[in-house]
Amino acid sequence: MRQTCLYKPSSPLPPSQAISYEHQPFVSCLAGLYGCQWRRYQRARAQPGECCCSKVECGSFGLLILTFFLSFLFLYFWSEAQNDYFDFDWFNFGTLGFWFPWSLVLLVIAAALFTYIALLLVLAVCLLSEGQRLYLHWSHKTGIVVALAFSVTATAILSDLWSKEWKTLLLSLQVTAPFLHVAAVSLMAILSWPIALHFFRMNKKVRQVAALALYLSVLFSLYLVPLGMYSPCIKEAGTLGPAPTLIGHRGAPMLAPENTMMSFEKAVEAGGEGLETDVTISYDGVPFLMHDFTLKRTTDVAEVFPNRTHLDASMFTWAELQQLNAGNWFLLRDPFGTVSSLSEPDCSRAQNQSVPTLAQFLEVAARSSRLVLFDLHRPPYGHPYHQSYINTTLQVVQAHINSSQVLWLPSEDRELVHAVDPDLQQTSGEKASIMN
Repeated sequence: MRQTCLYKPSSPLPPSQAISYEHQPFVSCLAGLYGCQWRRYQRARAQPGECCCSKVECGSFGLLILTFFLSFLFLYFWSEAQNDYFDFDWFNFGTLGFWFPWSLVLLVIAAALFTYIALLLVLAVCLLSEGQRLYLHWSHKTGIVVALAFSVTATAILSDLWSKEWKTLLLSLQVTAPFLHVAAVSLMAILSWPIALHFFRMNKKVRQVAALALYLSVLFSLYLVPLGMYSPCIKEAGTLGPAPTLIGHRGAPMLAPENTMMSFEKAVEAGGEGLETDVTISYDGVPFLMHDFTLKRTTDVAEVFPNRTHLDASMFTWAELQQLNAGNWFLLRDPFGTVSSLSEPDCSRAQNQSVPTLAQFLEVAARSSRLVLFDLHRPPYGHPYHQSYINTTLQVVQAHINSSQVLWLPSEDRELVHAVDPDLQQTSGEKASIMN
């Protein structure tokens, strides 16, 4: 039985301002979670069609909706950017000097904030469907502002650093669009109940027509979306184009330490049609594989040469490079979270990887008839091969692989490269105008 305690003022109040204190567990729970009003919830009855919220609370509710969509946008943006998580962590490693999976931390924070905002929005919709006025506690208002600032700031920074991710986002819609469409239609179906309740409470035809028109226009637009949707999930069998060429970036860095012989062999086993790497020239003229300008991330240089950790990788001789372990870091840091899936022999093999030469890498590509793509780092001033690093690299290429298998990526001295070896396939790492 519901217990009601009515407050009777000295002068009668109009029905729209009548105030009552009611024992309603469901409403009290909603109000407690949304506005931290746990002991007793003051219910203000409004005339049908009148707004149940003050202007401040209406603004807070609008800000909540905006934050929901922006936080969802960032969460979707970052969840689809998984291919660049390693680059993001590597960027932070170069800035902070130590390795940590910041990409996953960012993903967890984004998911937590989105979940928090979504729950607040659900509570608000439930309260409105019950005809209750909204009162958002100041702590939740602070949380909304924090979530909004985080989503906008993170999106702006990552968009500036990795603007290509927006193209990845649009491409991902080709796969995820059908699922997002079903989710949007389901959400509109769920919202139909509170919207219908609010519609019938209204006593002004203009507001009824406006609310109904807005809802139906959104629903009708959603039903038209599939007409312009292009997705392999809804294509007929046999109508897809050819699969893209797969190139192992630094080998297979999720299955083995990057830029090691094990990594490239794993890429070949996985069916990669090409192999990509990064080449640096040692102090005594031996081209070897290394992506970073220093050795501290992917080797144990801090233990073997503790006073030379910040030195450019090309300032080490080949004899010194052979003393380094290039695989143990992969097992310790587990950059992709895949170490647990490796077999015991693979773990043992990964632990004993060393820095390979360009010649060893090219021999693997030649035996397996794979394409080769590599970036070439120019040694710093004062290095013995600062001027001749291209010729030194070309000599190794011509001695160990058919030049037609090589996609030449470095942009420096292309005319010289073409004159020395015209069979190389000239390519570029970025868009450029077509030259005659």
